[in-house]
Amino acid sequence: MGKIISIANQKGGVGKTTTAINLAASLAVFEKKALVIDADPQANTTSGLGFSPNNSDHRTLYEVMCGQISARDALVQTEMENLHLIPSHINLVGAEIELVNVPERESILKNALAELKDEYDYIIIDCSPSLGLITVNCLAASDSAIIPVQPEFFALEGLGKLLQTIRIVQKGINPQLTIEGFVITMFDGRTKVHTQVVNELREHFKEMVFRTIIQRNIRLSEAPSHGKPIILHDIMSNGSTNYMNLAKEVLEHNGDKI
Repeated sequence: MGKIISIANQKGGVGKTTTAINLAASLAVFEKKALVIDADPQANTTSGLGFSPNNSDHRTLYEVMCGQISARDALVQTEMENLHLIPSHINLVGAEIELVNVPERESILKNALAELKDEYDYIIIDCSPSLGLITVNCLAASDSAIIPVQPEFFALEGLGKLLQTIRIVQKGINPQLTIEGFVITMFDGRTKVHTQVVNELREHFKEMVFRTIIQRNIRLSEAPSHGKPIILHDIMSNGSTNYMNLAKEVLEHNGDKI
């Protein structure tokens, strides 16, 4: 049975989409069958993997959430053999309103993914920068969450709200949900505050912070504009090395052989 991991943080600009794309792609390189789900109406994961969010030929997570199609009907093959995508669309914004009166609305995505979970080693969900119904659905469907944290003091302030939401989901909807770990993103070793924040995170959360740190990297920031994960855009870059190392840690956490 596959593992479902949400990449979650309600603060925008902390590297959720970059982490979702490149962690999933790195797992695929390690010959794990991976599915990445774009659960953000901005659809940056969709475009970051080379697909237009406005392509009417693709069915999206919106149709899945609204019960119009099955999750299987929304699958798209990416450029990588072991990596599939369920795209997003701006329409997903409206899903939160449309689902308000639906019974067990927090479990819609969990139920939709039940038919696919055994077919993938890892399902990675890119959550939107909010704590609304769609994000709650993502957490309800997940076995664990990876929380990207930019090493800035303002980024730390929002962690409390996210951890509270995770506790609410654990208590009322998904008792099995765990925190896979905190991953530090956009790190610049020349900046004193970055080092201070990293030390604070490690002191507070201990082994829950991944050893791997995602460094600021020009090639990593370029890759989405080419519609490719960093492993295909520049395999020799620091960004590629960082995400391959993160994938190794995730595999180790889950007892998978590399």
